[in-house]
Amino acid sequence: MTPAALAKKHVDEKKVMREYMLRTRPGGVKGADHKALCDLLDVDDPSRVIFEQGSGREAVVRVFPVNPLAKMRAITLEDLQMDEDGCIHIGSYYDGEPLRMRVHDPETGNAQRIIIFGTTGAGKSRALQAFLAACKRNGIVVHLADLKGGQSVPEAKGNVATHVRTLKEAMGLLRAAVAKAEERFNRYADMGRSGFLINSPDPLEYVVIDEANRLLEKGSPFRAEAAKLIKEIGRTGRSVGIGIVLAAQAGHLDELGGSDTLRAMLKEGEVILLRWSSQMMASLVGDGLLPTGENLQPIPKIIGRTRRIQRWGTPVDRSKEKANSQGMCYHLTSARPTSMARFFLVGSLSPHEGYDPVIRQLYGSAPPPGAPLKLIFPPPKDGKGGQAPAGDGDDLEYGEGDEAESEPLPPMPRTLKERIISALESGPLSEADLRAALDTDGGKEAKLGSVRTTISTLRGEEKIAPRDASGLISLAM
Repeated sequence: MTPAALAKKHVDEKKVMREYMLRTRPGGVKGADHKALCDLLDVDDPSRVIFEQGSGREAVVRVFPVNPLAKMRAITLEDLQMDEDGCIHIGSYYDGEPLRMRVHDPETGNAQRIIIFGTTGAGKSRALQAFLAACKRNGIVVHLADLKGGQSVPEAKGNVATHVRTLKEAMGLLRAAVAKAEERFNRYADMGRSGFLINSPDPLEYVVIDEANRLLEKGSPFRAEAAKLIKEIGRTGRSVGIGIVLAAQAGHLDELGGSDTLRAMLKEGEVILLRWSSQMMASLVGDGLLPTGENLQPIPKIIGRTRRIQRWGTPVDRSKEKANSQGMCYHLTSARPTSMARFFLVGSLSPHEGYDPVIRQLYGSAPPPGAPLKLIFPPPKDGKGGQAPAGDGDDLEYGEGDEAESEPLPPMPRTLKERIISALESGPLSEADLRAALDTDGGKEAKLGSVRTTISTLRGEEKIAPRDASGLISLAM
């Protein structure tokens, strides 16, 4: 074959998908080295190579011209409609099979336990927007705590029955939800009913906690009670039509209330993992949310990035180095836990000064189903009151004489990670300037070794940008 023919053959192979069916050893392949596989296949873009292990001794390697999940269509109202299995269609697997999330089990009547993990910028908020819009479209009542001050899913305001923004209000919401679940449980028992029947007369309801790690991590003043209440909703609530959804950055048990029971409860629900850090993956395996030895192909922050050596003195082209893998995920509790998938596009591609009009259209203009919960707070010292109506934060009204609720909460201890991230929010800093900022932020003295170790950890978690020639430390985009 002539050199020209060889070159043409090489170009043609890049335009089609190549598939290799493999016969593996008993038990399948555990811990496959994806980089080594790409080198073997002479592919410089790791995102184009997909490895998938079957249930037996078969595996498949597919090499695509481009990553099959690189471009996703926008989510539609039809996708958001609950099907006969109680699922909504939220995305697609790499081979085109629909990615589904169960929101109701029609066989048992149960509500679901759902958790969405992912690092900063991985697409948790957009994924949660799809769920919230689907709930509204299907007449499902939602009680939401957006613990990023309402900024994580701002379009949800006015589109859910209950909307709160602070840790304190989130606790009032959880107490009220548990009380509602217990009332239903007792009422159903008196009726002789063993399970939940949707809309007869009670609606399906969900408690949604966004940025749940802020409520459950070490140092949170409500950690123990919050974990207990979430477990109670998971145990009692699901059988009476009240489910729980957590969206969290952390994948470690210690950052989810430190509860084995809570972890076991979530293992039986819908667990979706977006882009992760190496520490998160180790935690998922250690906590039993992913079987030991199972291999997940890494989700790159940038799809299409190739490993090339830059020639000396040649200008570096950074135009294509923008994060573009938001929404890529694994559905760990589905029938295909190790198959890469991606959420449909939710919302506009570019930011807006106000609410995203595309997301608002997904919710629709009708009022949200259901009535707001009356938040429950502990009785004050003088024994007066104990409840407050739901609101959006500053407009909450407390009973007259509710002295305990008017007292400010003690400041929540901040970790060195949080302090570093807070200092970098105003822009990149040199190491010296970062230490100076830490010295004046009111926190505990931060030693140089601890600062450097924490910066390294944050880089591993993809919260701080990789080191560059400038020497400045900056947040990851």
